[in-house]
Amino acid sequence: MENTQVNMMPRIGDNAPDFEANSTHGKIKLSDYAKGSWLILFSHPADFTPVCTTELSGFAMEDEFFKSQNTKLMGVSVDSIHSHIAWVSNVNKNLGVMMRFPLVADVDMKVSKLYGMIQPGESETAAVRAVFFIDPNLKIRLIMYYPLNVGRNMHEIKRTLKALQTVDTHKVACPLNWNEGDKVIVPAPKTLDELEAREKSDLEMVDFYLAKKSI
Repeated sequence: MENTQVNMMPRIGDNAPDFEANSTHGKIKLSDYAKGSWLILFSHPADFTPVCTTELSGFAMEDEFFKSQNTKLMGVSVDSIHSHIAWVSNVNKNLGVMMRFPLVADVDMKVSKLYGMIQPGESETAAVRAVFFIDPNLKIRLIMYYPLNVGRNMHEIKRTLKALQTVDTHKVACPLNWNEGDKVIVPAPKTLDELEAREKSDLEMVDFYLAKKSI
């Protein structure tokens, strides 16, 4: 029963599985660390590897952006805490970039398995490049998975974070290729009265079910 639970992959809308683990910030508990903020939880295959170095230094360089969006970062890999600390120091020395977010040392793979980051078809000993967007209510809102040999897109991570926060704030939807400042989609009318009101509104009407507005 325990193994089945561990191997289940969280889904969009699920409560984010809580855990406590050792990290570069000391002992850390996800629910305490994320309290009152958004959290982007992401895994990488291994420290001291080229693609991971570009990715995690990329997250570090966007520190001010994520702070401005009330969003915290947390990385996970199956490396030891000593490896994490040495790698953080190495990246800072060679690239001038400091990873100030916690890196979880998941040597026993408990966190990686809890979040479905270990995918045997790709590797049984390293986490794939997973990204979990977790809202302030600790709900999983969006999940991305990348293979070991393809790096993530930081623009897309930032774009989807802004989109999630926009739909929550304004109760709208975001269309294809939406970026901050673009028009959003207004929910379709649910009654004839709402339909009549929409037809008299100043919304950009493509059809009754597809209307856009600026926010």
